[in-house]
Amino acid sequence: MIVSIQFKNNPLLFQNPVAIIATDQPSGLKGCFARMEEALKNNYYLAGFLSYEAGYAFEKCFPHEKQDFPLCYMGVYKSCEHALPWPKTFLIGKNLGNLRLNTLKEKYFSDIDLIRGHIARGDVYQITYCIKLLFDFAGSPWGLYNSLLKRQPVPYPAYIETSDFSILSLSPEKFLKKTYDRIVTKPMKGTWMRGDNFLDDLIQRLKFSRDKKNRAENVMIADLLRNDLGRIGAHVQAPRLFEVSSYRTLFQMTSTVSASVPEKIPLEELFSALFPSGSVTGAPKISAMQVIKTLEQENRRIYTGAIGYITPGRKMFFNIPIRTLLLRNGRGEMGIGGGIVWDSTAQGEWNEGLLKARFVTENGL
Repeated sequence: MIVSIQFKNNPLLFQNPVAIIATDQPSGLKGCFARMEEALKNNYYLAGFLSYEAGYAFEKCFPHEKQDFPLCYMGVYKSCEHALPWPKTFLIGKNLGNLRLNTLKEKYFSDIDLIRGHIARGDVYQITYCIKLLFDFAGSPWGLYNSLLKRQPVPYPAYIETSDFSILSLSPEKFLKKTYDRIVTKPMKGTWMRGDNFLDDLIQRLKFSRDKKNRAENVMIADLLRNDLGRIGAHVQAPRLFEVSSYRTLFQMTSTVSASVPEKIPLEELFSALFPSGSVTGAPKISAMQVIKTLEQENRRIYTGAIGYITPGRKMFFNIPIRTLLLRNGRGEMGIGGGIVWDSTAQGEWNEGLLKARFVTENGL
């Protein structure tokens, strides 16, 4: 198992694990966290991921079913290197074909109407609803990862390679960063198309920063994260709201929420309070997850889970794997999601999803 983390242009390489901590059973998660705690006590590093469906295992109200993909997959490492696994120019991989969505447009529109019905009844305020881009793949996963990263640089990319699958995460979203007794989350909610030229780009950025719908989506999730952090910490703050970040094909809106937590807070306690991030569920979180489970046609797997690492000193840094490809047995998938609120339109959300997928689908990939 190789894990390459490149968060904020700081490459960390984890390879040759002494053990793999993994489960596809919800009942196995508690044991995974216990083994992770033991590894940290013995001065090992941890690097890997939790899948989105692990979030259901933290809640008694959901059925706990065996999954077809690991809920937890963590390598145990003696050390990490400040390096990349291979040269960036090695094995360019552009061998994607048969690109298609797993949902018909008519089904998507119908689901948006159902979500708006839940909102009208007060069941939820917002739902992050996901469909998937499916494709065939042949070639170098590492080459494809670097091709995509060159096309659209992001602050929290990561690459994982195992004997059974590869994960290519071109994520612009931070899940959490914990340093000593301080934890910071940066939920992302809000998307806008970039302009056609320099002046139009400035205008579109200004419109986005003032757009009521996107600001409403964003502040709902920031409030949810403040509530989640309040369950395990103190001095909860939101020092920055409605920040706009520019990427090659789109703008995104983020907010920053922070808190102080016990320096040695148990991993299970931390993740059960915060995972999955409210930015990928909607609000209220449990109600939103219930709606998601009834509407989405298949499991999200790595999409909207968490990828990252934990040091022996219990520092940790995880992204939220959006813009993330999962490659298995010559097939690939990438989740595409968006926050649905009362004034969302099915056509608008459909267009936003296609925009988010453009970094993969354009230019012949």
